[in-house]
Amino acid sequence: MSMPLSARALPVWRSILFVPAVSDRFVDSALRQPADVLQIDLEDSVGPTQKDEARARVAGIAERFAQAGRDVIVRVNRPWRMLVRDLEAAVSPSVCAVSLPKVPDASFVLGVAEVLSELEFERGLPQGHTRIVAMVEDAQGLSAINEIAMAHPRMVGLIIGAEDLAVSMRMAVHEDGLYVPNVLAVAAARRAGILPLGFVGSVADYKDIDAFRARIERARSLGFDGAFCVHPSQVAAMNEAFAPTTLEISHARSVVEAFEAQAGAGRAAFSHEGRMVDLPVVEQCRQVLQRVAAIEARAARRSSH
Repeated sequence: MSMPLSARALPVWRSILFVPAVSDRFVDSALRQPADVLQIDLEDSVGPTQKDEARARVAGIAERFAQAGRDVIVRVNRPWRMLVRDLEAAVSPSVCAVSLPKVPDASFVLGVAEVLSELEFERGLPQGHTRIVAMVEDAQGLSAINEIAMAHPRMVGLIIGAEDLAVSMRMAVHEDGLYVPNVLAVAAARRAGILPLGFVGSVADYKDIDAFRARIERARSLGFDGAFCVHPSQVAAMNEAFAPTTLEISHARSVVEAFEAQAGAGRAAFSHEGRMVDLPVVEQCRQVLQRVAAIEARAARRSSH
């Protein structure tokens, strides 16, 4: 048995770039992008008559991506008959997770987890090798978001699908309607100890990069760790905005060093650079430094490939 997922550190997934499984051009382009994760898509970017071809290509594409030092995810389809075939194509040593669209409730996650366990056993993979990112994309899923996030130890991330949710809710794809679902997603993910992924807005809005960068900066301030992206131009903005700034890093180091010195003198709260510092402030600074270390470790792994 492998280590339970709940005992594993969460990965650094700032940018998760969609790659249509049927396009050699997009596959080649993806390898030139600095995305943390390359997500092979079997769903929206693959037409109904191309599904079998796409499944046949997954293993080879995933191996290329993994050899390049990337984490690899496969987005599968929702109807069960298609989903099972997609999972059979996706489970391999090179694929670390699957993205499940339109997750309605926790029982759906449990059903998928059972299929993944069978496939991992058949293929000699450790149990729990293939994690799950749940996409909440309708009113039913939104009402069960906390149960979905806690559904199974394979769960590693949670994201709101803005366009599909808007259809279900009969609302515009607008920040007014999307704000509350996304804040709920952050709270559910943090409670479950998994990655909150996403931002308040549509993933399809990529032409205005300055506006997109501002949207990602807001997402980070709301507690998100990363998000899906549909275009290579979004990757750099995500990697930068979902990482601590130089000023934040310098401040965090200064606070932690000052706290350790004060703690040695028996003081738990003190004034530093014009503001009061206590344990919650220090913990935030430690989180910043831990994230920096994780990002640097990812960069080092990628450069070694």
